[in-house]
Amino acid sequence: MQLLGLYVVVILQCFLGVFGQQAHTHHNVADLRWKPATATWYGSPDGDGTDGGACGYGSLVDVRPLRARVGAVSPILFKNGEGCGACYKVRCLDKSICSRRAVTIIVTDECPGGYCSNGNTHFDLSGAAFGRMAISGENDQLRNRGELPVIYRRTPCKYPGKNIAFHVNEGSTDYWLSLLVEFEDGDGDVGSMHIREAGGTEWLEMNHLWGANWCIIRGPLKGPFSVKLTTLAAGRTLSATDVIPRNWAPKATYTTRLNFIH
Repeated sequence: MQLLGLYVVVILQCFLGVFGQQAHTHHNVADLRWKPATATWYGSPDGDGTDGGACGYGSLVDVRPLRARVGAVSPILFKNGEGCGACYKVRCLDKSICSRRAVTIIVTDECPGGYCSNGNTHFDLSGAAFGRMAISGENDQLRNRGELPVIYRRTPCKYPGKNIAFHVNEGSTDYWLSLLVEFEDGDGDVGSMHIREAGGTEWLEMNHLWGANWCIIRGPLKGPFSVKLTTLAAGRTLSATDVIPRNWAPKATYTTRLNFIH
């Protein structure tokens, strides 16, 4: 009964997403301006961060290329989940303990309270990512500082050897299809997604469900499906033809031959 209730809530969220769409302003993802923020760390001191997270990447956060580069961000950067997948460079400024090297992190989670509340721009990094901002041998001392003033800027995501993939979420059916976007380089975030059915000419709009997950209620849906995604930051578009096969299955991942950076 609890599982059934969860599916009902998720399907309702997908349906209501039709009425919750917002207009987006597109910007160039490469931002050379450094801006002020604060940072903390969580998990074990040399750890890769928490499992899962509010973006829905699940066990992907434990393996490369995400491993040790994950980070939770405050709502101003999380953007109700549409900030998932974006990449940032974060650097601390205390020359007595910080190196000049910036650490690159990928948004995989949200930190809604504490340092992240009240409209603050805050990064809660894995212990490993936080420690990498220190000069050699001072990793533990830097972590002992607690909340740290930092500067940050948006940077293109890079996943060498990886192409965009679509994970079909558990519970998907011919009438309710939910997809998770993985390994989108460049902008990293997703502003809109559409699918096209087998033999069809119309792109059907999917609705933002939560995190990096998108869904559509319609049916019966007939594969193979082509998927078109548009980035949030710069409005770049990519279409993968027949990437999800006719005999698709929930919990399966289907990889394209495409990405925004090669």
